[in-house]
Amino acid sequence: LPVFLPLIVILSVIVLMLVFRSVLVPVKAVVGFLLTIAAAFGFVVWIFQDGNLNGVLGVPATAPVTSFLPIIMIAILFGLAMDYEVFLVSRMRESYLRTKEAVPSVVEGFSASSRVVTAAAIIMFSVFASFVSGDDLIIKSFGAVLAFGVLVDAFLVRMTLVPAVLAMLGDRAWHFPRWLDRHVPDLDVEGEQLIEELERKGDDRPDVAALPVEPAPAAAD
Repeated sequence: LPVFLPLIVILSVIVLMLVFRSVLVPVKAVVGFLLTIAAAFGFVVWIFQDGNLNGVLGVPATAPVTSFLPIIMIAILFGLAMDYEVFLVSRMRESYLRTKEAVPSVVEGFSASSRVVTAAAIIMFSVFASFVSGDDLIIKSFGAVLAFGVLVDAFLVRMTLVPAVLAMLGDRAWHFPRWLDRHVPDLDVEGEQLIEELERKGDDRPDVAALPVEPAPAAAD
């Protein structure tokens, strides 16, 4: 765990930096993920080690936490958190590149993608929550902590903190230092360069309506 968690944090910062061409957006995403992990750890300790809500969940008064639960929990929640992050923030960045207005871009991107993120989070919460109804304590603990983690990450972190932080940062959220821009590859995941190239080629095309029209040859008698 001391190696696994820092490794995925560092790799996620690098990959998100390449995708979003920003420094603060990846840092914000990783901080939000760490908040989700901290909340999930606190929840599993509060339920299983401290014995709270044991009657509701059908667990013993106190039960140990499975040794491999933290690693699997971090891996699954990391994948879901980054999926929600990329889907939500990519629409905001797309709007910002088009309008160059930070706050309206956050509002537009959130309005366009929030319903999909909400539906995906509800589906995953329902799947993980169904594990709690089982009799196996390990499966029950996995279901409880993952369901809680999905709720926290989707609705508290991604749908609340992410838009608020991006709105407060404004244009600084999308700033990318020039010296760093020259040394890192441009992945162009969203295809902005392709769109610009197609628009440029479209502007270079001659106006068909302005071209002279040759008269059709007269039909032979």
